[in-house]
Amino acid sequence: MELSSLVNLPLGYILPFLVAITIIVFVHEFGHFQVARWCGVKVEAFSIGFGKEIVGWVDRHGTRWKICWLPLGGYVRFEGDANAASMPGSEPAVAPRGPGNFHGKPIWQRAAVVAAGPIANFILAIAIFTAAYSIIGVPYSEPRVDEVIAGSAAENAGLKPGDFIRKVDGSDTKSFGAVQEIVFQSGGQSLPIVVERAGSLIELTLTPRVEEMPDGFGGKIKVALMGVRHNPATDKALYERYSLPQAFAKGIERTWYIIATTGHYVGKLFTGNESIDQIGGPIAMAKGAGDTASSGGLAFISFVALLSVSIGLINLFPVPMLDGGHLAFYAVEALRGKPLGPNAQEWGYRIGFSFVVMLMLIGIWNDVVRMVSVYLGS
Repeated sequence: MELSSLVNLPLGYILPFLVAITIIVFVHEFGHFQVARWCGVKVEAFSIGFGKEIVGWVDRHGTRWKICWLPLGGYVRFEGDANAASMPGSEPAVAPRGPGNFHGKPIWQRAAVVAAGPIANFILAIAIFTAAYSIIGVPYSEPRVDEVIAGSAAENAGLKPGDFIRKVDGSDTKSFGAVQEIVFQSGGQSLPIVVERAGSLIELTLTPRVEEMPDGFGGKIKVALMGVRHNPATDKALYERYSLPQAFAKGIERTWYIIATTGHYVGKLFTGNESIDQIGGPIAMAKGAGDTASSGGLAFISFVALLSVSIGLINLFPVPMLDGGHLAFYAVEALRGKPLGPNAQEWGYRIGFSFVVMLMLIGIWNDVVRMVSVYLGS
């Protein structure tokens, strides 16, 4: 890869990334906005992006809607907020607060407004998956083994080319993707499998091997592998469409799967069982958006759903400045019968801000390292 191609690499992904992040941020902030309106909170500003305003207008309720020049987030500012992070204003505690002041509302209303953003992200993902499963359907490949890698876990288990994997760990596997999903989650634990060979069902035991694989952008990721290859070129175009109730149930199931796997990774990250070099930044997200957009509409909207769930979940982390940090403050307030003092809240926000900036810098650093690795390895 030439250096000029490396420099221009992110440019080909800017538009899909901006579309994806704008949809996700708008839905997140609209969740806060709508529940705030229901609770009688005056919304002073609804912003997509940060920094200087590019375009804006004021609605009949007095809310300033605006788009700003840095499109990497957004915020809703309520009456009584000191800043975009929704810190309380500096008015004296004895000062009366108007009926539209967010910080004068009961704890349950403030908590509902704060939680509404991440919940809206989850609802968006469920809606996307539901529409995709009911209108387009789920593409799948037959669970057929086309090649068994020599010395692999599959060879040790007795798998042979031409086998159809019908069950893994007691679950039916209609598609090759379903087989991969179960194996990836196994963590290398032994799995009972059932294969169809020449019309007969055979029970085997597979022990996947955990290996490091390229993540597609110069980094590494640990996955459990069985050691078989499937050739999609020999497949027919297979799609399984679902009724609306079935698609809705599968949309919830898929969203929960993303939440669970993301939470599992974060848990392992904090216990030292995962490396921080797998954290991606805006360049990695832009690459994901561009790659999926070039693969087709279904892949792109699925990426939007995945990113929406991830952003919603991250916002629920109990870190001051994030939505989860606000909820943690409200929990303390409910237990104490009064909010934390201004100094405690200010220090909490400073620590939370530092933590968020640190994660962003780690992600950007990892992106740069991967780009350089791709260039040097080309």
